[in-house]
Amino acid sequence: MTRTKCGGALAGVLGCVLLAILGLCTVLTEGWAQAPRDPKSWYRSPCALAADAEGKRLFVAEAGTGRVAVIDLNTGKVAGEIHVPGVPLDVVVDEDRNRIYVADGSPAGFVHAVSVADGTVGASIPVGHTPTALALSPDGKTLYACNRFTNDVSVVDTDAGKEVVRIPVQRQPVAAALTPDGSDLVVANHLPAGRGDTGNSAAAVSIISTAQRTARAQVRLLNGSTGLRGVCVSPDGKYAYVTHILARYLIPTTQVDRGWMNTNALSIIDLAQGKLLACVLVDDMDCGAANPWATVCTPDGGDRGGRSLLLVSHAGTHELSVIDRLAMHRKIDARLAEAERLKGKIAAGQRMVTPIEDDLSFFVEAGRSGVAEHLRRRIRLPGNGPRSVCVVGQKAYIAMYFSDDIAVVDLDPAAVQKPLAFSLGPETQMTLERRGEMLFNDATSCFQHWQSCATCHPDARNDALNWDLLNDGIGNPRQSKSMLLSHRTPPVMVTGVRKDAETAVRAGMKFIEFMVRPEEDSVAVDAYLKPLEPVPSPHLADGKLNESAQRGQKAFLKAGCAQCHPAPLSTDIQKHDVGIGLPHEGARPFDTPTLVEVWRTAPYLMDGRAATMMDVLTTCNKGDKHGMTAGLSKQELQDLAEYVLSR
Repeated sequence: MTRTKCGGALAGVLGCVLLAILGLCTVLTEGWAQAPRDPKSWYRSPCALAADAEGKRLFVAEAGTGRVAVIDLNTGKVAGEIHVPGVPLDVVVDEDRNRIYVADGSPAGFVHAVSVADGTVGASIPVGHTPTALALSPDGKTLYACNRFTNDVSVVDTDAGKEVVRIPVQRQPVAAALTPDGSDLVVANHLPAGRGDTGNSAAAVSIISTAQRTARAQVRLLNGSTGLRGVCVSPDGKYAYVTHILARYLIPTTQVDRGWMNTNALSIIDLAQGKLLACVLVDDMDCGAANPWATVCTPDGGDRGGRSLLLVSHAGTHELSVIDRLAMHRKIDARLAEAERLKGKIAAGQRMVTPIEDDLSFFVEAGRSGVAEHLRRRIRLPGNGPRSVCVVGQKAYIAMYFSDDIAVVDLDPAAVQKPLAFSLGPETQMTLERRGEMLFNDATSCFQHWQSCATCHPDARNDALNWDLLNDGIGNPRQSKSMLLSHRTPPVMVTGVRKDAETAVRAGMKFIEFMVRPEEDSVAVDAYLKPLEPVPSPHLADGKLNESAQRGQKAFLKAGCAQCHPAPLSTDIQKHDVGIGLPHEGARPFDTPTLVEVWRTAPYLMDGRAATMMDVLTTCNKGDKHGMTAGLSKQELQDLAEYVLSR
């Protein structure tokens, strides 16, 4: 088994936030028209892969260049490139029509149908806000698009070239997979929904009946499950596998080793029952496998040993886990049976079975000869920032987001060749901002590789969990915060305990990642965070306030909200006692948060007690201490909430 060395600070780290670049619908390959811009001047940021049925071509969606690169798998070289409008976030292949569908992850939201023969866009189909993941039905007649920020899934009739319905899911759907017969669509929702102060926060997986076009089940994962990124379905259609963070957020952050703060997990869902079967950790005892991203199954007998494999990319540690899927299920079944057998016998002195979700050595077994046997290989990849994984024959191809290349792993357990990589184009000079983005997302600089900055701040935003950080003492959990505008709105942290974001960045590296990092790393992270731009709110209509929000703007002034949330930063950069401290804290002032992009950062208030903006304005505003809302009518309150969520 190949493993990385843990506990040391490594240079050259990488991370994740997409570069939104709009482009013209043109193509550039041999014999095709020249594109009006030079994509060599941009980071390519490959994020999604799809292969044709014959396994000859690999299509690579590049978020940075606005193109889909076409790779000849025989030569490992770029044979052509297709340019589409917007930000390509996913791609699927329609073999029958010799077409690819590309998810344009811009706020306007489109799916582009593109001819593989000549690279022309035949149709740009409007869907929801930031379509992030696609799935195509087995007959090719229906396309599903996960709209991340409208919290729904578009159902597209590919013959008609239009959206026919949207199916509501939970919060930020970012990945989807169909069962082999196309009867169910499994959707991974990125973040927990609801209140954050209950001590029981978890994201959910939606199981959609494609016939009924409705979610037949919402499978809530274990407490602390957040940052869902990938999902796949077993070849027999019985199980779904979902990658995510399993945060230990109920424990004060006094250490990080052995998964004290964050572990990295794979949840297995029984699709027939619509229930969670088990959650296993993909870490090792003293070496985290941070930020699991994509997952994919090989067909049964998917390697030369006749096994069925489950692959997981680890974006934070730049690795690929190759798991013996059937052996994993046998062990899960045995552990669940043993736990059931011992029920009610613990008081009689019987030993307790360690819960699967707490077992950092789950993938290690004692062999008959006394030598440890491993149910998975953990392979260090060339390059940085693995995202999507695609299997073609005996090889796995992995999109390396920050190093702009494709890693190649031979899945044959007898293979001796190390993973290789082929470049998507000439190397682009790395800016300080890009290096900071990579550092923000890299976990190899964390002690034992358990987490990165992006673990608790995915895409530099919040994870919807309360954390008991030691910045302001112990026993007072606070919501994680978005990094947007943090360098322009000091002080920072919920209580304003850090004088500025620069101080907070350095403290985070020392007290959250538990490593001493060189000053140039902190400077780079600052350079990445400072220019972050807000994503337009899904509450806007064609980029403008709708009628309700326009009325709400007047209510905003009437309630006195503008006093503490003035333009342009929507904060007065002051601390105020607004009566939301914990009972033992008394009259404690809190930093005034910006309302920019507040639509994205629920739950609200310092401990997430307000699940919605209406909760902030009503039940959580006793005494009108943060806005004079008691005298507003129900309609005015609804309009005010709509305006705030449009910021």
